[in-house]
Amino acid sequence: MPGLAATTDLLHVFGDATRVRLLALLARHELTVAELTSILEVAQSRVSTHLGRLREADLLRDRRNGASTLYALNEAAMPAAARTLWTLLERQVEDAVLESDARRCEALLRARDRAAAWPDSVAGQMDRHYSPGRTWEATARAFLGLVRLGDVLDGGSGDGAVAELLAPRVRSLTCLDRSPRVLAAAQARLGRMPNVRYVLGELEAIPARPATFDHVLLFNVLASTRQPPRALAEVARVLRPGGGVTLVTLDEHAHAGETARYGHVHPGFKPATIRRWLTHAGFQVEACTVTSRERRQPHFQVLTAFAHTPTQETTSP
Repeated sequence: MPGLAATTDLLHVFGDATRVRLLALLARHELTVAELTSILEVAQSRVSTHLGRLREADLLRDRRNGASTLYALNEAAMPAAARTLWTLLERQVEDAVLESDARRCEALLRARDRAAAWPDSVAGQMDRHYSPGRTWEATARAFLGLVRLGDVLDGGSGDGAVAELLAPRVRSLTCLDRSPRVLAAAQARLGRMPNVRYVLGELEAIPARPATFDHVLLFNVLASTRQPPRALAEVARVLRPGGGVTLVTLDEHAHAGETARYGHVHPGFKPATIRRWLTHAGFQVEACTVTSRERRQPHFQVLTAFAHTPTQETTSP
């Protein structure tokens, strides 16, 4: 049996209304300090102080969960005298404040469960499911913050949609296209950007001196190019040593009739073919593979390749 001093101390622990409210909540749920603060509507410093006092009395247990600490009633190791007093309080006390705490706690837990339910339900497949704000466009725009490029050639730039995103992140950007009308549209879109220039020409004969660019973009243009191997050789010519090319095109398909109206003269390409052409042009291929499949029929697959020219060290004798 505990002595007078120990009993008095224990009665003092239970003699505070906030501590009783905490025990009533933690007897049913594991909760964090922030959650308890929200439910009790008292200052976090007060909640932390009371939790510390209850832990000292072995009335509570805690455990780490990521960056948070969860608290709960110490059912397994609560001292006998404390358990007797708590059982008496729990059975005898009925109060509107405790009932209000319980309602706020249930609402908080429902919100917590809803927040956790979506990530848990799509774990391992999150990229395939919609979530507000988690779009590929938003992700791509965020990744632009990581980009620091020098002099860039956008081969087959079209009306400058990609160039508009990239121009603020490069030293200079050259839009190359064979259509005067499309280049005029690009200039109208990007005209206020001083680091962008517009060049009329073909990928098979790029109007630029050797070693002019640090990076070349070939986004959805190779299938419209009459001589893809020659175009890749030209890209290698205008790149500086160690310069890179990023290539996006369709994987080989059987729907040439559908893509012809978009100006395609090739029914896509096998990754092995693109890899072979890049290697023959003098590139060191980092990756060349199918990276995505369209959801709409006929479910075109998209091939992505990354390659770079040898550095001066590797090209010197």
